[in-house]
Amino acid sequence: MPSFIVLLGPPGAGKGTQAESLSARLHLPHISSGDIFRENLKNKTELGKLASGFINKGELVPDDITIAMIRERLSHPDCQEGALLDGFPRTPAQAEALSSMLSSNHGQVKSVPYICVPENVLIDRLAGRWTCREAGHIFHEKYNPPHAPGRCDFDGSELYQRPDDQAETVKNRIRVYLEQTQPLIEYYHQLGVLFEVDGTKSIEQVTMELLAAIQRNGYE
Repeated sequence: MPSFIVLLGPPGAGKGTQAESLSARLHLPHISSGDIFRENLKNKTELGKLASGFINKGELVPDDITIAMIRERLSHPDCQEGALLDGFPRTPAQAEALSSMLSSNHGQVKSVPYICVPENVLIDRLAGRWTCREAGHIFHEKYNPPHAPGRCDFDGSELYQRPDDQAETVKNRIRVYLEQTQPLIEYYHQLGVLFEVDGTKSIEQVTMELLAAIQRNGYE
């Protein structure tokens, strides 16, 4: 039976890093909804064209288009044994659609790890990020500072702070995520497949705890 993992975590929790590590260690494809959207838009697929119509008007892309993109990706041969989902589902309605989609191929969501990090730590991680203008190299004023203040170590270009990384924007991103994701967390908690992992530990410690918990939840 194909087994799927849904990885949850707020901005700054290290979800992307952990997704890559888990994907490699579990030999599962990492399915990022953001990557799927970008690919469909870039390649101007039929679904991409439908999505861009809403995006260009500043509207949310309807669930049926998002779900269709996910369904198409999960139909690829590399997902026959399962996959690690990142960024989808975002709502209980999408989770229900995913469950229905998977059950038609005798698959199911076996594990939903949620990387928990206190809000003040998330703000500290995100609001200290600076990006170089030339190539997008990322630095952090506390955890990975440049050798020369305000200059990229690699190409010497100016470092700037993206609007998404400014403190007030970061606080809003985290608040919106937590508000929107809480119903999904409760949905998977009631199904008995959600577990929490402390995301304030080292990257390797978080990975080990995620792997142990995933295996406890019956993933093989």
